[in-house]
Amino acid sequence: MSEVFTHRPVLLDECIEALNIRPDGIYLDGTLGRAGHSREIAKRLTTGRLICVDRDQAALDAAQDRLKDWMDRVTLVHSNFDQLNAILDNLELAGVDGMLFDLGVSSPQLDDGSRGFSYMADAPLDMRMDRSEGLTAADVVNTWSQEELRRILSQYGEERYASSIAAAIVRRRQERPIETTLELVDIIKSGMPARALKEKQHPAKRSFQAIRIAVNDELASVDRMVRAAVPRLNKGGRLAVITFHSLEDRIVKTDLAEFAKGCTCPPDFPVCVCGKTPDVKLMPRKPILPSAQEVEENPRARSAKLRVAEKLKDPKKP
Repeated sequence: MSEVFTHRPVLLDECIEALNIRPDGIYLDGTLGRAGHSREIAKRLTTGRLICVDRDQAALDAAQDRLKDWMDRVTLVHSNFDQLNAILDNLELAGVDGMLFDLGVSSPQLDDGSRGFSYMADAPLDMRMDRSEGLTAADVVNTWSQEELRRILSQYGEERYASSIAAAIVRRRQERPIETTLELVDIIKSGMPARALKEKQHPAKRSFQAIRIAVNDELASVDRMVRAAVPRLNKGGRLAVITFHSLEDRIVKTDLAEFAKGCTCPPDFPVCVCGKTPDVKLMPRKPILPSAQEVEENPRARSAKLRVAEKLKDPKKP
């Protein structure tokens, strides 16, 4: 059986239920990846439409085959999901009935050693999700200041040894440029105490996450995406976002809470004068987590959280 049919995306059933798909609705999958979520959305449409977005051209090329039975209702778009307003404007759509964003790095990107995401395979330091973009992981480790490296390792990777790892990177690059993933792994290890190297988690995991986030501007993109997505949902439309680490989840949670908030008048005002009403309803208020069975079958699902919101107002273009 081909991997098209064996691949099962994280929280699939929960996402499909959350989107409340109508056969004639318009939906957007902002992180196409292996097209696992998109297949399940597309097969539920009749006269509806599905817009599939990915910044990785390889994902779009593969989707031509993976979604071949439904291409009459699918539109493929090469772009980053934070360009949502431009995407919908180009398609002449004021709003859509549902949007899904799976913020995990797709398995093919992780598994393809040549992309530079993996700390288990030797490859050039790339880590770009969109290979047409300029900044690479090699640029980050070879040109960013020691303080900037320390900041991203600490902030994006929540790495306890950020200072000593950043110092080790700078020391090594003064001798020669750092060019490959396994070279970087050795440098990261050299900046950590012996006890940290014995922990269950791979020593380079947090640092690689941090550099990947920096290369792809992931956290700022998530914030821009949520703030663009909510206004472009039709009334009753649903937004579903899957996050995989606390930094992303905090942004999604905070942004959705802001959209779900009503009156902002001071509590001592006798009546509301601001006129603000909630844009969305959180469904539910707490994130949806994968089942124990799903985590057992797919360990990558362990840290996944799904947050869902339903639009209470008509769409509004910026």
